[in-house]
Amino acid sequence: MLKNKKMTNLQNIKKEFPIFSNYPKLVYLDNAATTQKPKQVLDALNDFYTKSNANVHRGIHKL
Repeated sequence: MLKNKKMTNLQNIKKEFPIFSNYPKLVYLDNAATTQKPKQVLDALNDFYTKSNANVHRGIHKL
């Protein structure tokens, strides 16, 4: 019973990572620099880069 509960939790966690929808049996062992990100993080990054990203102080000079 405990094993089934752990598997269910693992499956729920894997649902948060888009890569696992294409590769459900993937085992991804990498470091934090390039590790896969959950969908909510990808959504937040997308929101930032499409709505808020800018170079600091860019465009305050006279042309």
